[in-house]
Amino acid sequence: MNITLKNRNQYIGIIFLFFLFFLITITITPLIGSVQINLEKAFSKDLAFNDNVDANILFLARIPRIILAALTGAALSVAGAVFQSLLRNDLAAPFTLGVSSGAALGAVIAMSIGLPYAIAGIPTVPTAAFLGALGAITLVFSLAKTRTGEFPTSVLLLAGVTANFFFAALVMLIHYLSDFTQSFRIVRWLMGGLDITSYKTLISISPMVFIGFGVLIFYSRDLNVISTGIQSAMSRGVDVIKVQKIGFIMASLLTGAVVALSGPIGFVGLIVPHIVRLMVGPDLRILLPASIFFGASFLIICDTLARTIIAPTEIPVGIITAMLGGPFFVWLLKRPKS
Repeated sequence: MNITLKNRNQYIGIIFLFFLFFLITITITPLIGSVQINLEKAFSKDLAFNDNVDANILFLARIPRIILAALTGAALSVAGAVFQSLLRNDLAAPFTLGVSSGAALGAVIAMSIGLPYAIAGIPTVPTAAFLGALGAITLVFSLAKTRTGEFPTSVLLLAGVTANFFFAALVMLIHYLSDFTQSFRIVRWLMGGLDITSYKTLISISPMVFIGFGVLIFYSRDLNVISTGIQSAMSRGVDVIKVQKIGFIMASLLTGAVVALSGPIGFVGLIVPHIVRLMVGPDLRILLPASIFFGASFLIICDTLARTIIAPTEIPVGIITAMLGGPFFVWLLKRPKS
C-alpha cells in the first residue's frame, strides 16, 4: 500500500476538488435565508456593529451556525467511515456503539431536573450530553473488552446495541414523567438542530474535532490494512489491538463532541461515507479527508434547506437528513452485492 508520486498527486487532486466544493458551499450558503443580507452594509464601518442588522445576522447567526454544521457533518462522516471500515459493516454508523443515546440521556436528565441554561458560563445541556456520551463510550468498551485487551467486533456491536436500548428506555421514561415544557425541550433536542450556537461553544469543541481528524488520518494506512482482515494485518506488522482502540475511541469522541451541541442528527455518518466511497474508493487515506469536506458541505446544505424551505419557520435539520437517509438506507439494503 505504498503511495507512489503519481498516486500522491492524484490523491491531492481529488481532495482539492472536494475542498473546492466545500469552499463554494461556505461562500454561498451564508447569503441564503429568509432575510436577504446586503454585504456592503454588513461590512460597512459607518454603523456600529450593534446597530448593523445585516452584520448581526451574518456574523452572529448564520456564520456560527454554518461552522457548527461543517464541524458536525465532517465529524459524523469521518466517524461513520471509520466504524464501517473497522466493523466491516456497510450499515455501521457513528451511533452504532450507543454514543448518541448516551448523549441523549445526559441531555434529557439536565433538561428534566431544570438546570439553568449555563452554570459559571458553561452550557449545561451540551455539557451533560457530552458527559453522557463519554459514559456510553466507557460502558460499551468495558463490556466488550476481553482479558487480552481486545475488542472483538461482534461483542462490541452487541454491547453497543444493548447500550442503545437501555439508554433509549431511560430517555423514554424521563420523557414520560416530564411536564409539558420539559417534554417539548426534550423532543426538540432529540430531533437534532444547529439553530442555537455561539463562537464560544464552537471553540470548546473545535480542538477535540481537529485532533480526532489528525489522529485518524495519521492511522489511516493501518486502518486500511485492518479492514482487509485482522490476521492479514497482524502478518504485516500492524499492532491491531492498539489501532482498533485508537480508531473506535477517537471516532466515538468525535461523535460525542458534536452530538453534545447539535443533538443526534441521523444518517449523515451513514450516507456520506458511502457516497464518497463510490467516488474515490475505499482507501481511507483519501476517503477520510474527502469525507471531511463532503460531510461538512452536505450538512451545511441540509441545514440551509431546513431554515429556508418553509421560511420563516425552520425545520430541525435532523428531519431533513432523515428524509434523505431513509431512501438511501433502503437502496443500500437492496443494491446488488459486488
